[in-house]
Amino acid sequence: MKIDVLTLFPNMFSGVFNESILGKANDKGIVNLNTINFRDFANNKHNTVDDYPYGGGAGMVLKPEPIFSAVENLITEGETNTKIVLMCPQGKKFDQKKAEELSKAQHLIFICGHYEGYDERIREHLVTDEISIGDYILTGGEIPAMVVIDSVVRLLPGVLGNETSVVSDSFSSGLLEYPQYTRPASFRGLDVPDVLLSGHHKNIDEWRLKESIRRTLERRPELFEKMKLSKEQLKYINELKDQSTKE
Repeated sequence: MKIDVLTLFPNMFSGVFNESILGKANDKGIVNLNTINFRDFANNKHNTVDDYPYGGGAGMVLKPEPIFSAVENLITEGETNTKIVLMCPQGKKFDQKKAEELSKAQHLIFICGHYEGYDERIREHLVTDEISIGDYILTGGEIPAMVVIDSVVRLLPGVLGNETSVVSDSFSSGLLEYPQYTRPASFRGLDVPDVLLSGHHKNIDEWRLKESIRRTLERRPELFEKMKLSKEQLKYINELKDQSTKE
């Protein structure tokens, strides 16, 4: 996969792209991570990328010319599986399903804005996806782009040492992840559940599923609304609800 980020602050990405999982994926050639300062594509002597909004109002708006030119420069002839992603508070809220969708693309181009907003022609005639990472205000689109890129790259084959990690992560199955433990089995009088020490894999799997359901029910019950639940999952949910009522 090739990932290009259009930003006015490319140095913000140097640490993120060169460390941990992203750095290793880049070194292995699984992903090609690049930053492009779209100020280099401004068509005026002052390299201006923003201007006052027509009709008046506060703040500055990113001009269409530098963004269009930068994107067109990045797309090679014959590309068919490219996503142009606008990081924007008006976009669809990012989730694991969207990460999985983006991970199937061959080329991702992220547009990180600043100032008051984008010229609407960028939104309407250039981008394929608009994404928000939450209902709060940030200085620009750089940090949200880092979040999305990290979430997408870790899904690519060969990036994680243990491929099952992707499957068992919170939200991959729709449920929050079950509790995890490691050695020592007893720490300050706090013991690991016996079932995890039993070596009985069927019982362990059943315990983990129940605990995932319990944790989701307690912390993020709205996630169940997006899931197609199995009979087994419905059974455990009802058992936990009955247990909670009795308590």
